Amino acid sequence: MTHRQILEAMTGLLAALFTALLSSTIVATALPTIIGDLKGSQTAYAWVITSALLANAASTPIWGKLADLFNKKVLVQTAIVIFVAGSVVAGFAHSVPVLLTARVIQGLGMGGLTALVVAIIGSIVSPRERGRYSGYMGAVMAVAMSGGPIVGGLIADSPLGWRWCFFVCVPLAVIALILLQKTLKLPTVRQDNVSIDWFGAITLTAGVSILLIWVSFAGKAGYYDWLSAESALYVGAGVLLLAATIWIEANAKAPIIPLRIVTERTTGLAIIASIAVGVGMFGATTFLAQYFQTARDFSPTMAGILTIPMVVGLLTASVGSGQLIARTGNWKRFVVTGGVLIVIGFGLLATIDHATSLWLISTYILVLGLGLGMLMQNVVLAVQNTVSVKDIGAASSSVAFFRTFGGAVGVSVLGSILATRVGELTSEGLSKLGIPAGSGGSGDLDLDALPTPVREVVQHAYGDATGRIFLIAAFVAIVTLIAVAFLPNKPLRRTIDIEPGASDTDTYTASDDGITDVDERIVDAPVGAGRRH
Repeated sequence: MTHRQILEAMTGLLAALFTALLSSTIVATALPTIIGDLKGSQTAYAWVITSALLANAASTPIWGKLADLFNKKVLVQTAIVIFVAGSVVAGFAHSVPVLLTARVIQGLGMGGLTALVVAIIGSIVSPRERGRYSGYMGAVMAVAMSGGPIVGGLIADSPLGWRWCFFVCVPLAVIALILLQKTLKLPTVRQDNVSIDWFGAITLTAGVSILLIWVSFAGKAGYYDWLSAESALYVGAGVLLLAATIWIEANAKAPIIPLRIVTERTTGLAIIASIAVGVGMFGATTFLAQYFQTARDFSPTMAGILTIPMVVGLLTASVGSGQLIARTGNWKRFVVTGGVLIVIGFGLLATIDHATSLWLISTYILVLGLGLGMLMQNVVLAVQNTVSVKDIGAASSSVAFFRTFGGAVGVSVLGSILATRVGELTSEGLSKLGIPAGSGGSGDLDLDALPTPVREVVQHAYGDATGRIFLIAAFVAIVTLIAVAFLPNKPLRRTIDIEPGASDTDTYTASDDGITDVDERIVDAPVGAGRRH
């Protein structure tokens, strides 16, 4: 395909991706207002994000498998329809349970969009050129991440109310559907004897869900202690289901997550890195918005504006690294640099409290954004470079699954830790004022209903507790750095697919300066015969 044909095909894809991402970032900023209006708790706050991420993660491998079997265009359009249905239900929700149900439906649609967009791009662009187009994808992500919080804040502060944060995505999704119908032209794939590992998908989703529920409701701020019979029951059930998933995937005819792909060195290390990236990407956006509104008393609109430095960093790093990778073919230096930057960014954010200078916070999240921008798409690019086109859907969705899974775990675990720490600090603050701890607490996020002295104590508690969750995220980011440092530095091939008879090591030569070139034609040679150092 020519550059123009690829851009035309990507127009609808990126419009669909933009709609899904915008829905997430709009909600992040409006969420304190939403939960306050619905009389929800800190746990409900975290689960509005977690439920969508969990549904996203659970459905991503299924969408990826379907992408390797059926027409990708029809699948991505189906994902948009599901997403629109969830958005409408969420807009009319009058209770937290209904909102959570709607978020699950939205998550199913978002899972399809995130998996299929990457898979389709991988099917029409060679890895060497893909960095260029990944940069465009990064730009769309950055615009959605920067525009979403501001738009969400404006809507939440306007007479329209927070419900239009969900409704506004409906016309955008319809536009994306029309663009896809006109611009995306892919061959229809029909296969006989198609089988999908639904049993593996069910056990995987159930295992992850049980563990997340355990984390969300355990601890001093929860319904049972970390060391209790209830905890043992949840953990035991979750671990057994995940162990069953591994056994099922190893024996399934068409596994949802093919073990031969995820156990390959590049994919395995990329998955480890992606889990930590998910913790950073979703955890940072979720709890930074809450920090600015709850701890610093900014409006939703202002909270959205204050997150812009992180998005500027993400946009700059994503587009810049994508262009440089397309020119040189060298990607590893960027992902390693990104790993270093997210460790530094989270480490700096771990120092914030309720009185930290906003200029310092802006600098910290700018550094974090630069790191995330260098890592997110380029880690997927490294994986796609090692698999054939027929496996791109499964490989891309596996990485996306674990990234979203990391986000779900991160939001759930960090939210639980935040709730526990806020409860401790609130009790200490109220005790100093001579007020019984039960007068404030940390459960209800409707701070306007609290007396002024109690409200100030709770706000300071949120501000001082936020640093702890970023400290934990910094340790997780170290795992990312170690994983990307050990990624094999395989140069990007210029061909769309791996030609038959060639091993990974037969596809490239390496030069002394680390800049590598890819052979235009892969020669069928005995194993090891193609190695040239």
